[in-house]
Amino acid sequence: MSSGALGPEPKEIWDEIGESDSERDKKLLHIEQECLDIYRRNVDKERKYKAELHLSLAEAEAEISKLVSALGEQVSLPLSGKMKGTLKKKLGVIDPVLKDIQTKKHERIQEFLNIETQIAAICAEIAGNDRVISPTDVQVNEQDLTAKRLAELKSHLQELQSEKNLRLQRVNSYMSAIHELTVVMSLDFKKIIANINPSLANHLNGQSKSISNETLANLTSEVNSLKQLKQQRLERIQDLGSSLIELWNLMDMPMEEQLRFNHITSLVSSCIDEITRQGSLDIHIIEQAEVEVERLSALKTSKLRELIFKRQNELEEIYRSVHMDVDSETARQILIQLMESGSDLSGLLSSMDDQVVKAKEEVASRKDVLDKVEKWKHASQEESWLDEYEKDENRYSAGKGVHINLKRAEKARILVSKIPSLVENLTAKIKAWEKERGIPFLYHKAPLLHTLEEYIISRQEKQEEKRRSREQKRLQDQFAAEQENIYGSKSAKKPLGNANTVPGTPNSRRMSTASGRYGASIGKEKRGSGHVGAVIPVNYVALAKEDQKSGGL
Repeated sequence: MSSGALGPEPKEIWDEIGESDSERDKKLLHIEQECLDIYRRNVDKERKYKAELHLSLAEAEAEISKLVSALGEQVSLPLSGKMKGTLKKKLGVIDPVLKDIQTKKHERIQEFLNIETQIAAICAEIAGNDRVISPTDVQVNEQDLTAKRLAELKSHLQELQSEKNLRLQRVNSYMSAIHELTVVMSLDFKKIIANINPSLANHLNGQSKSISNETLANLTSEVNSLKQLKQQRLERIQDLGSSLIELWNLMDMPMEEQLRFNHITSLVSSCIDEITRQGSLDIHIIEQAEVEVERLSALKTSKLRELIFKRQNELEEIYRSVHMDVDSETARQILIQLMESGSDLSGLLSSMDDQVVKAKEEVASRKDVLDKVEKWKHASQEESWLDEYEKDENRYSAGKGVHINLKRAEKARILVSKIPSLVENLTAKIKAWEKERGIPFLYHKAPLLHTLEEYIISRQEKQEEKRRSREQKRLQDQFAAEQENIYGSKSAKKPLGNANTVPGTPNSRRMSTASGRYGASIGKEKRGSGHVGAVIPVNYVALAKEDQKSGGL
């Protein structure tokens, strides 16, 4: 560049101004110094820029090393000292690598932040901290952003999520158990769980359920408390149900009255796990049962008196059914005295029940003997009927019911023939019964064995009498026949109506009897005329027969 282009020369200017040479030298020196200073400043600036480039390069390399270390990744990048080219070229190579690693760092930090925020939130839920956790509340350690560390956090997050799920399951299980218990006992489910933690009652509104240790502990405690309350109520209802059943049995309450409290008595034998019906253990049901038990207890005394006398009547009926006499009047007087003396009526009724049971056992033990007694009595009655029947001389006459009596007589003879074996078997049964119990078998206040012995003796006497009677009748008939042979002319004078009588018919029997009577009258006549030996005494029949038998022996 020419000096003309820069303007007039300094010499011309100084000449025009009139500067001296010394002044001119000073100003030239000053200009030179200023130019030197400018040059130096520019050189320093360039040197500084160069140093900055070196620093930037070093810092970039250091940052890359730091990021690589934090991320735990390998980057294939040669050191700047080994790189060829200018500083700007080297920076041009390093800067893209640095930016790429910084992008990875930012992404990695976001991953850590997301995971650690979730971990912090779950930990806060477990700790019972209701404050919402945001990413700003989490501090990520940028010194360790390795994939290994990230994997560890992810694993820890999964464990916490599993723990959270398990806790939620436990919470839901406890809430379900509480709901079942409150339904059975008619309690306010929402109020109970809201007292434990409001989030449990408001979870339907979007609020998450509390899973804290405190909440779980309170839920566990509440379930145990409700189970204890359920057990207490069940035991109370079972006690009331047992009392109701006992009172009903004592007082013979009608079934309609009992059905009103069937929902209570049906639980008497139930175990606690079987009680699931809604309102089964409602406190109002327990109160109703208590009122009913109190009402029945108030009626118990008068009803117990009635039942005691009812048991006495039952006892008397049982004894009468087996022909055992009871002193009813004395027994009732004793019962009245016991009741008026303040004795335990329940115990007295229980004693009466025991007596009824023993009486029924007594009936069972006497049944076999009494069955045989009935057979014996029936046979005896038939024997008596047969005796009367055979005394009837008109029993074979044609008439209404004759064939029925003939059949009955035939059966009666068969039955009478079995009387000895019946009596023998009955005697054996009585003796076995008395030996087993050590007491006599009473029948209408008398020992049955003694009654049988008297019957056997009486029957033997009757049979002997019948035998004598038959023998006497046979001799009388024989005597009458002999008289007819002797006094045939008199018998010829008998009415013609008897001439056609056939022996063995009723008429012939009547005729024989009549002849016997006639023979007796003739005997009297002979006694009157001195023929004493022709008369036969009444008791002579049997005696004569026995003498003949002994003579024959």
